[in-house]
Amino acid sequence: MTLKMAPHRSFASPWRLACVAGAAAWALGTMPSAWSQGQPVTSQARTMAQQVADKGVPLSDLADGAPDAYTIKSGDTLWAISGLYLKTPWRWPELWGMNLQDIANPHRIFPGQVLRLERKDGRAMLTLASAPASETAAPVDIANVRVSPLARVQPLTDAALPALRSHIIDPFLTDSQIVDANALQAAPRIVATATGRVMLSRGDRAYARGVAGTPLVLGPNGAANDWRVFRDTRPIKDPSTGQILGYEAHYLGRAELVRSEIPAKESDKTSLPTPATLDIVAAKEEMREGDRLLPQPPRSFPNYVPRAPERPVNGLIAAVHGNALSIVGQNQVVLINKGHADGLAPGHVLAVWRDGATALDRGAGGRGQAIRLPHERSGLMMVFRSYEKLSYALVLEITEPVRIGDRFTEPR
Repeated sequence: MTLKMAPHRSFASPWRLACVAGAAAWALGTMPSAWSQGQPVTSQARTMAQQVADKGVPLSDLADGAPDAYTIKSGDTLWAISGLYLKTPWRWPELWGMNLQDIANPHRIFPGQVLRLERKDGRAMLTLASAPASETAAPVDIANVRVSPLARVQPLTDAALPALRSHIIDPFLTDSQIVDANALQAAPRIVATATGRVMLSRGDRAYARGVAGTPLVLGPNGAANDWRVFRDTRPIKDPSTGQILGYEAHYLGRAELVRSEIPAKESDKTSLPTPATLDIVAAKEEMREGDRLLPQPPRSFPNYVPRAPERPVNGLIAAVHGNALSIVGQNQVVLINKGHADGLAPGHVLAVWRDGATALDRGAGGRGQAIRLPHERSGLMMVFRSYEKLSYALVLEITEPVRIGDRFTEPR
C-alpha cells in the first residue's frame, strides 16, 4: 500500500493550539515562567486595541523602514517588534489592535510566525501571513509503513515572546526589597551561629530572635517558613525634598525556619530565652550575626504590558540600584520617587527628560539676553515593580546620558 501525505502548515492555528497546550501544561504542572504564560490583558489595552482593530493606524504612526513582512525569531520581544512597526513602542496595544481578530491573546506570539503589513487608504493593518510557497514540501511517498498511535504534549507557551528580556528583571522579583523604617525595626535578626562560625553560607545553621513581644515562630501546623536575609539597608531620598521614601535592603540569601523561638518564662527568673533555629538554604553572599530577616513573599506573576500611564505623572530618578553611580546606562535598573500611591504600576512606560540648559543670546546689538534651551527627551524606562512611594524601572532606551535627579513624565 502506498500512502501519499502532504504536510499541512497554518499560521492561524497556533493561536488556537496555544490555548489547548497551555491548559494541558497547567494540568501537568509544567507551566513556564510568568513572562509568557497566561499573561492577562488589561482593560485599557483591550479598549485601545478594539478602537483600531477595524481601521488600523495612520501611516504617519509607522516607524521609518517598517517592513512589509517580518518572520518572528527566537529572542524577539513584544517591545522590539512594536518598535519595529511603530514610532512609539509604548503604543503596543495598537500594534495588537491592528490584528485583533487573529491574535486573541497578544502574549502568545511565537517564533516562525509571519507578520505582514498592509497599507490602504492612509491606514496600516498588521496581519498574519501564510508560509511562503517555497516552504511547502512536495508530497512524500510512504510504502509499507506501520503506524502506531503516539501522543506528545508540548506547551507552546515555552516559546512565546516575552514583553521584555526576562533575565534582566528576574533577579529583582526576589532579590530586591523596599521597606520602611518601622518594618526594618520590627524584622527578626540573626543572633548566633552554630559551632561558633563567623560567616554563614548554604547548609549552615543559624539562630534568630524576633523583637520584644513578637517571637519568631513556625506557621500553622508546624510548617517550615521561608525567610529572606538582608543587610546594609540604604535610605532612598527624594532628590527634590530630601525626604526618605524608603529603605533598599541588600539581599544575601534565603533561610528556612525549622524551630520556633521560646521566650523566657516570666514565672522563672532563672530561665533564659531560646532563639529560633534556621537553616540557610540559599546564599548569594555570606551572612553573619546582626543580619535581618524578612518574610519570603508569594511568587507573583505581574503583567508587563508596555503602556503609557493612565494619568499624567511627573517625578525624578532617585537612585541607581546596587551602586552609588550618578550616571545611568541602558538596561540598568533605577529607583524613581513615585509609586502605586501616584498611580504607577508594572508595565508603565515613562519618558526621561534632560532639562534645557541656559544660554546667552548675543544678538540685539551685542547686549546679550539669557535664554533657556528646550527640554529634550533622553530616554525611556518601564516600571516593573512598584511600592507605595518608590518604583523600580528598567531603562529601555537612551539617546543622552541619564543621571540621578533627571525628570520623568508620561511618554509624549
